[in-house]
Amino acid sequence: MQKIIEIRSHAKRNVIVSVLIGLIGLCLGSIAFSVLPKSLYLIGIFLTSASLVALLIAWVKYREPQFSFLLSRESILYKHRHGQWQLDWSNIQRIDVPRVSHGADYQSLEMVAIKIKDYSVFLQNVSPRLMTNILMEQRPLLFHDMPVSKDCATGSCHSDDMLEHDYFKDSNGIEYKGIQAMFANRMAKLRARLGYDIFVASSELDRPEQEFVDLLRQCQQRVLTLSS
Repeated sequence: MQKIIEIRSHAKRNVIVSVLIGLIGLCLGSIAFSVLPKSLYLIGIFLTSASLVALLIAWVKYREPQFSFLLSRESILYKHRHGQWQLDWSNIQRIDVPRVSHGADYQSLEMVAIKIKDYSVFLQNVSPRLMTNILMEQRPLLFHDMPVSKDCATGSCHSDDMLEHDYFKDSNGIEYKGIQAMFANRMAKLRARLGYDIFVASSELDRPEQEFVDLLRQCQQRVLTLSS
């Protein structure tokens, strides 16, 4: 295994292309306003609006880290514009593409999921801002395999299930409060439903989900073999 494997996400690509499209569109919009009659100003407005959207997309892409993953001999480092998390290879129990029940069949999610061994070690290596962002962005995952309660007379059970308690005690007896506790409770809830603790969207990857899973498994196997 090489020293560091760098993974560039799909979200980071085509920044320059988006900028060029936006600038060209603004120029065409300006020409349309100066050449076309007022009855056709709608064309200029459309070009200008589309150009501003393209520039906004370019700005969002530019803000993303250059690499979404750095795979070293010691750990996985995930980088996001809101922060980062780090996970040692020895703290990984399972890596796979998560699947959810869809009628009588199972459907794969466009994500990569990781089940970890020790929450306490991992929680110390997650940025608080990233915890907050993950809690908000990954709330739709809670709707998968949600248990149906017969005692829910008010109809508010699902909304209550979206909230996480701000207290958590891990298997080592370590207590957490605040955003760390909420994040840990979310991981525990997702593990109970989907079997994994951490989820990464396919847009953060540079290859199909299963290929990325295979890469992580190979890296972990090599690292554990070298350390044994």
